[in-house]
Order: sequence, then C-alpha cells, then structure tokens
Amino acid sequence: MSISFLLLTVAIIGVAGYLIGSWRANALAGGKLSSLHSRPGYYGSFVAVWSMLPAVVVLLVWIVASPIYISSTVRAGFPEEVKATSQAEQNLGYNMISAIARGLRVLAPEERDAIFKDGSTARTVLAAKGVPLAADPAPYMLTSADNLNRMSQASSTFLTIVVVLTALAGAVFSYRVIAPKFRARNRVEGVMLVGLIAASSIAILTTVGIVASMLTEAIHFFNRVPAWEFFFGTVWDPRFAAAGSTDSSGQFGLIPLLAGTLYIGFVAMLVAVPVGLFAAIYMSEYASRHVRSVAKPLLEVLAGIPTIVYGFFALVTVGPFLRDLSAQLSGLVTGDYSNFIQAQSVLTAGFVMGIMLIPYVSSLSDDIITAVPRALRDGSLGLGATRSETIKRVILPAALPGIVGALLMTASRAVGETMIVVLAAGVAARIQINPFEPMTTVTVKIVSQLTGDLEFTSPQTLVAFALGITLFVITLCLNIYALYIVRKYREQYE
Repeated sequence: MSISFLLLTVAIIGVAGYLIGSWRANALAGGKLSSLHSRPGYYGSFVAVWSMLPAVVVLLVWIVASPIYISSTVRAGFPEEVKATSQAEQNLGYNMISAIARGLRVLAPEERDAIFKDGSTARTVLAAKGVPLAADPAPYMLTSADNLNRMSQASSTFLTIVVVLTALAGAVFSYRVIAPKFRARNRVEGVMLVGLIAASSIAILTTVGIVASMLTEAIHFFNRVPAWEFFFGTVWDPRFAAAGSTDSSGQFGLIPLLAGTLYIGFVAMLVAVPVGLFAAIYMSEYASRHVRSVAKPLLEVLAGIPTIVYGFFALVTVGPFLRDLSAQLSGLVTGDYSNFIQAQSVLTAGFVMGIMLIPYVSSLSDDIITAVPRALRDGSLGLGATRSETIKRVILPAALPGIVGALLMTASRAVGETMIVVLAAGVAARIQINPFEPMTTVTVKIVSQLTGDLEFTSPQTLVAFALGITLFVITLCLNIYALYIVRKYREQYE
C-alpha cells in the first residue's frame, strides 16, 4: 500500500474513532450531558487522536529507518572487491542498483528472466523501458537489485500491517478508557499544546540551522582571510581559483558590495515610500468603499509578480528608456547626444525595485492607519479641523511608529533582492556616488561566487557564506527594530 493510501486509511480510522467515541460518551451520559466531565466531542477527539497520532509516528519512523536498513543490508552483500573500493565508487554502484531495481519492477516476467540469464542485455532492455544505465551492470548488481526490490516490498507490507494495527490498537485503548469522569478535554488540549510547541520549535530550529550552516562555513573562510580585510576592505577582486586549489590570492573587501546594497536600497525606498504612503492615505481616508475594494487588490497584484519579471522589465524597458532620455536631454542642452545614464545603473535598479516595494509600503501602512482609533478622527473633525489637517496633525503622528516599522520591514526586503539588481544594476563592485553608473550588491555576489563547477574549500566560494551571514545580521537587525517599534505602537492603542 502506498504512503498516501496508508495515510488515508489512518484518517478513516480516526474519523470512525471520533464518531464511536462521541457515541460512547452520549451513551454513558444517558441523555444527561452534565454527568460527563467533557463534551462528547472531546471524547471523540480523544479516540481520534489515539487512533491517528501513534500510527503517524510509527509511519514517519519507518520511512526514515527502513531505507537506511535496506541500504546497509544491500551494501553488506557486495563482493569483497567492491567493498575494498572507495565510498564514492560504492555509492555510484548503489545508485546503479537502485536504477536497475526500478527497471525490474516494470519488466514483464519473460524479460526479467532473460536479463538474469544474460546480463549483457540488461542495459538495452532497461533503456527500452525508460531506465537508462551509464554502463553494463555487473552480475552482483542484478542480484542486489532483486534483493532490494524484495526487501522494499516486504518493508511496504510490514509497514501497512504495523501502521493499521497501531491505529486500531490506539482506537481500542482510547475507547476502553472512556468514562463519565474521564478528563478527555484536558488530554486533547494537552496534545494540541504539544503540537503548537512542536510547530514553534520547527520554526526556531530552522532559523538556528540556517545560521549554524552559514556560520560554520564563514568561520572556515575567516580562517583563511582575516576578518578585518573582509569587513573593511575597499576592493572586491576574488580571483577565482581552479577546483582543488587552495590559493587564497585575491581581495575580498565588503565595503563596495555593502555600499551598492545600501545605495540601491535607498533609491528604491525613495520611490516606494512616497507613492506607497500616499496610496495608503488615499485608500484609508479618501477612497469610497467601492473604489477601495477595486484599487487595493489591483495595487497588491504588484507584490505577486516574480522578481525576475521585474528584472526583465528593467532590462528591456526602464534601462533603455532612461539611457535614451538622458541622450536626448544631453543633446538639447549641450548638442552632444551621448547618454549620461547607463542602461544598467543604480537609478534603474532602484526605480524598478521601488515599484516592486510599493504594495508592501501601501498595504502595511494602510492597515496601520486604519487601526488608528476612530475617536481621534471624530474628535479632530468635531473641533473644526479639515480632513487634510486631521491626517497631518492627528492620524499620521498617531500611526507614525507603526509606519516606521513597516518601512523598516520593507527596507529589509529591499536589501535582500537579487534578480532585479543582476539585470538592472550589473555586477560591477565599486564605490561611487553617481546613481547613473552601475553598482552591485551583496546578494548578487553570493550568487556569482556559488555559480559554476567549484569546490567549497577555497576562499573564493567560502566568501559567499561570509556575505550571507553579514546580510542575515543586517536584515535581522532591521526586522528586530521594526518589531520593537510596531509592538510599541500596538501597546499604545490596545
């Protein structure tokens, strides 16, 4: 039985357990529900939980442990000359055995018998079934593949039996403990609490794992390149080394990348903040309900457009437009029709990124402005202030902490953008203040350092993890500060 059907079977047993448990509770109550400690639904939920949860745990453990056991058993059956080879060669052989095993499952009985009689035909026969092999399989591979299939089939059969029996045993056990004074609600809520804690722990452990993985590799980088050269260097010239080389020559200065990241993010915020904030003010204070119901979803559509599409838009439309516009302006003023704005520039990337960030600023600011108590608006208007004066002197000052927090969250989104910068700002790592020239960011160099046939042992590739942990710290600080401001704002009006 496949995993999906097995889960469906467990779910059916759980639903049946819920119905039987509820019926059992009602029968014990005899029409007098006050005699029960909990509502009948809690008794049914208790039976359903005991029917499904242990079975799912067994299923997950089996899914993890069974492939490991089968793999070790198959490898133990390798000939001694194969066991004497390197681990990489053994892994390659096991991968071929797995491919052969998949092919054997789709062969007709006569084709399967022919392969075992004459192994030289295996490659041709399996290729005809859509299972290509890199080379003719050795005789032991066919035997190992057959053993792999038999053990996998046995594992699947035993898994089905064990999981179904576990679900039924849990249902019977939970059904037998139902009694009028049984605290079913407490047990069910305890299970839900454990589930919530597990979900929170997964999120926290994921963050810890991300940080640990980047930090470990970053430490390896700093063992080869001094930290002060990385954080205070003004030249980025990694000089890619060949695979296997330990040559650490090159300059890994962070300053040009950090300057480009902050510069492009600053230009993007100059575009996104006024447009997004004014749009939020209009939709929350001036627009009618009908206009708001149409304009707000249309504006938020921008947030669903993939960033690569924004990059194409910048590459083929905005960049050439700004370049040609600068050439025309230059010609009208000086008579020289040479452009002073490059097609790939800080301005191009910042402008397009700002368009992408407009819905973030607008949506967050709209929610914050709408959350300002109605009494403040009515009080200001009742004292004779106009709507614009109410917005400037009452609503915006009251919503300012929340708006600042929203802008900081938007800034952290801008700092982490990659595709728009790759296509619209180029890959030139340099320090300059001219917004009409190209620059690059930290994220672009992370991609470029990890692209290609390179080993993760040289500073040229390990530097990507140092850049990643630096960017993580920057965005984390922005988000923490933004959450601090937002919480302060929420506490003020709760």
